[in-house]
Amino acid sequence: MSDNPNGQVLDFLRDQFARVHMKLDRLADDVTNLADDVTNLKVRVSAIEADLGHLRIGIAEVNNRLDRLDGRVSLIERRLDLADAPTH
Repeated sequence: MSDNPNGQVLDFLRDQFARVHMKLDRLADDVTNLADDVTNLKVRVSAIEADLGHLRIGIAEVNNRLDRLDGRVSLIERRLDLADAPTH
């Protein structure tokens, strides 16, 4: 530091601005990395949602097939007189 009081103030301010600058650089890096992570997370969540939608469609198709199979089994039982007559 210089012996001049103004020089001491300037040295102090330079040091403080250098620290602020380093912190801002770290913050900018963190924000950049976070933006990449958020983009990646959005893509992954979208893929999960799409897979979940396909899974729901698949379950609905299986339920439909089971309903049809139940109707066919009921018809077979009636034809073979294995089932009681409908009560309605």
